[in-house]
Amino acid sequence: MSSSASENQPQLRVCDLTRAGLIRVSGADARAFLHGQLSCEVNALAPDRSTYGAYCTAKGRVLASFLLWRSGEDFFLQLPLPLVEPIRKRLAAYVLRSKVTLADASADWTCIGIAGAAAELVQHAAGRGPRAIHEVAIVPDAMVLRLPPDRYEIVATRKKAPAIVEALTHGARSLDPEYWEWLEIRAGIPVITTATQEEFVPQMVNLDLIGGVSFTKGCYPGQEIVARTHHLGRVKQRMYLAHVAGEERPGPGDKLYSPDLGEQASGTIVNAARAPDGGHDVLAVIQIASAESGNVHWKALDGPVLQRQLLPYPL
Repeated sequence: MSSSASENQPQLRVCDLTRAGLIRVSGADARAFLHGQLSCEVNALAPDRSTYGAYCTAKGRVLASFLLWRSGEDFFLQLPLPLVEPIRKRLAAYVLRSKVTLADASADWTCIGIAGAAAELVQHAAGRGPRAIHEVAIVPDAMVLRLPPDRYEIVATRKKAPAIVEALTHGARSLDPEYWEWLEIRAGIPVITTATQEEFVPQMVNLDLIGGVSFTKGCYPGQEIVARTHHLGRVKQRMYLAHVAGEERPGPGDKLYSPDLGEQASGTIVNAARAPDGGHDVLAVIQIASAESGNVHWKALDGPVLQRQLLPYPL
């Protein structure tokens, strides 16, 4: 993308989301199939809506978190590119006789993130823009999503994408994809990576707090454990937003330590990104008691302290 910035709208940011991959699920049984595999509500998902969700093991551990939406009768799951093929293959193993096709659609589409008060710019670039959070606008050769707290994503065909990018970069500043990852962190949206697969049940990474878990739907892999954890109130770990000072970047899967647990880890880094004003912001799953003590450290008991920040939703 062009690095030029608009003098009139310097607050707008455009990111090329090259690290995002897509699985396209199609066929007469696509909706029923996904409803029986994913943690989120699929049967009631309207064609103009998106939702977060998880794909779990039989033990309720998250293999992938994703953004899911519909385009006509097709469904799209967006997740980190390295997880696309392993998750597609695992899901495909359960298709059996269902009329379902799962395809890696990453190469067919370009994903573009837009941050800021961008309603007019998105409408100009794509022809139509969604108004409400999680609304999806379907336009010729593109899908436009509105995401929390003040972000848009345009998923366009490779043919249509260059014209959309050109229109966007005339009204917004182009930035590195890590900026979008930082925005995801500030929004409290977990992204499971290869380093954190099978580490958490959905509630540990707050998926139940952002609409990614349905407690009224029927069976899906791990549903009994997820439901039991919810109904018995046994969530001892939650995901927190925090800041870590310094130049060294925390990584997904890094362990956290607190005096109350001694040498035993009290938490795990889920995601990390460089903060615009220095240091790094992180999402971290931490023992609730340790987090409330305010004395949590990265990598060792004498390591950098995690400075708690407020999430945009209540824990």
